[in-house]
Amino acid sequence: MIEGLKPYAEYKESGQEWLGRVPAHWDVRRTKLILREVDSRSTTGKEQLLRVSQYTGVTQRKAADGSDAPDTRAASLVGYKRVSVNDLVINIMLAWNGSMGVSRFDGIASPAYCVYRLNKGAQPWYFHQLFRLPLYKGRIKAVSTGVIESRLRLYSDDLGRIEAILPPPDEQAAIVRFLDHANRKIDGFIRAKRKLIGLLNEQKQAIIQTAISKVSPPDCKTMPVRAVLRPVKRMGHPTKTLLSLFRDYGVIPKDSRENKNVDVRDLALCQLVKPGDVVMNKMKAWQGSIAVSSLEGIVSPDYMVLEFKIKPIVEDFFHYALRSPSMVANYRKQAYGVRPGQWRLMYPDFCRLRLPVPSIEEQQSIVDHIKSETAALTTAIARTEREITLMQEYRTRLTADLVTGKLDVREAAAKLPEPPTEPAAEEEMEELLEEPEPEDER
Repeated sequence: MIEGLKPYAEYKESGQEWLGRVPAHWDVRRTKLILREVDSRSTTGKEQLLRVSQYTGVTQRKAADGSDAPDTRAASLVGYKRVSVNDLVINIMLAWNGSMGVSRFDGIASPAYCVYRLNKGAQPWYFHQLFRLPLYKGRIKAVSTGVIESRLRLYSDDLGRIEAILPPPDEQAAIVRFLDHANRKIDGFIRAKRKLIGLLNEQKQAIIQTAISKVSPPDCKTMPVRAVLRPVKRMGHPTKTLLSLFRDYGVIPKDSRENKNVDVRDLALCQLVKPGDVVMNKMKAWQGSIAVSSLEGIVSPDYMVLEFKIKPIVEDFFHYALRSPSMVANYRKQAYGVRPGQWRLMYPDFCRLRLPVPSIEEQQSIVDHIKSETAALTTAIARTEREITLMQEYRTRLTADLVTGKLDVREAAAKLPEPPTEPAAEEEMEELLEEPEPEDER
């Protein structure tokens, strides 16, 4: 993809140590000379509601059930900020982690956001790429104001003081064109790999379901969940490891790349999880978001934490049993809510379900069988995930090299075929998150 790309012939010092050298004919200007804040408010609240993510930038905020209703708890959207196509939208409280982007849509965004319009000579999508670089996220974090990391705010005056790299307009356009072409190829690769992971996980679930179904009645006794598990409430401590619950992986540490933007006061409300506890996301249980934790740490106060009442047990057996397709189907039947996609599984409904409880020897035998039968699939999934990670790292490096002038893309961009007339569907963009988002209710 980058074969033949070379550095520019001449470079100069940018005058900023954190920026380093830039091509000799590029400018470096204060951001306040490149963009301006706009503050136009909605008088009806009927426009398309938009959201900003560090992963997908600016997207439409749609209801989980696919209806036209906005996905918001606000009583009214009157007074929300108007956004036009090609405006830059920034979540000022999370700008330091990259929660900003140029909009492809007309709409409205939270009044807590800032909306900026690029001046003449500034290509919006070039600056979309530039400001979301790790290099710029670090600079934005340095100039943001706040006592602790999770309370940092990027005000317009502070943004305006940041130095921005400014290539000539035709080179901005060439960089954007090349990156669009590269990203379409990268996105296609990632989409194919994620579909492969989905198929491999389906095979694993089929093996697990077959193994668990063999211990169902009449060959094995079953017990109501309330006889096997009981809810516990243990207050955690902010210094404990923050954990996340993922459908495909269970309970894992909340990675630093996910940006722990939870206030210390919020962490103090989190629940303590001990190894061997069952953790369940009440709003996502019907999708399989339940697991036996092998870690100690803290989780969202909105999760349900349960401990086993029966001993001895093989924890891995119940990890598989609780996440088996047949149990997940039962969660879906018992969960309820105001609208589809926001169903909750509460303990009184959960505890009416029944779990197979074979002998301790049979529990271990089933676990050994599942691990043996799924070992190759687990290895293939891990290898595929690593390929996705490497491709994401390549994307980040390529973007940084082009928008900061490390490589000259002008000639290569001129030879590219015309791009497709239709942009990628937003559903496809959501599938290509750079990191999976934790299934928290926050």
